[in-house]
Amino acid sequence: MHSTVNTSTTSAAATSGRRRPNLRWRVVDIVVASVVGVAAGLIFWAWGIGYTPIATPLEALLPGAQSLTGGVWLFAGVLGGLIIRKPGAAIYTELVAAAVSALVGTQWGPLTLVSGLVQGLGAEIVFAAFLYANYRVYVAVLAGAGAGLALGINDSILWYPGLGSTFYAVYITCAVIGGAIVAGLLSWVIARALARTGALNRFAAGREVTARA
Repeated sequence: MHSTVNTSTTSAAATSGRRRPNLRWRVVDIVVASVVGVAAGLIFWAWGIGYTPIATPLEALLPGAQSLTGGVWLFAGVLGGLIIRKPGAAIYTELVAAAVSALVGTQWGPLTLVSGLVQGLGAEIVFAAFLYANYRVYVAVLAGAGAGLALGINDSILWYPGLGSTFYAVYITCAVIGGAIVAGLLSWVIARALARTGALNRFAAGREVTARA
């Protein structure tokens, strides 16, 4: 009997450990994702004003390499996905950020919303591929790279038509690299830092870090 109880208990624990995450949005998820999106949108707006001194030398050095700076415009979706861990979080957060920056005023106008939607989708696809159950650093990097790929393709179509395959190859590759490092790796570091402060205790992202501390 003692052995049977232990086996049953172990089996139940294993089943619990494999339980799928709750993917339904809560009010707190919407609120926090919105706050992240608004804060990121203000950063997007500021970066839209100040990125030129960095992008221009990169472009002069290697046409297309200016997309390395695009990673800053991608972090909202990845960070939102890492914190909320629900379907649609990356798209929602990136789109809110794009909307805020467009409302404040950017040189790209309403097309900023198109970029936000496409870039959020690039990160979202990666989180979905891991069934919204894996948020390790390499997944964050892949999500950033996915957002960067989306940025590179979208920008090539909207803003750089007819510039040739070499330019597009450089632009898209650099966008992927910038997305992976800035939007992916940096967002993962930020999410972990927020979790350590206790700010994310109502989220799996916060409880996970606290449990390992």
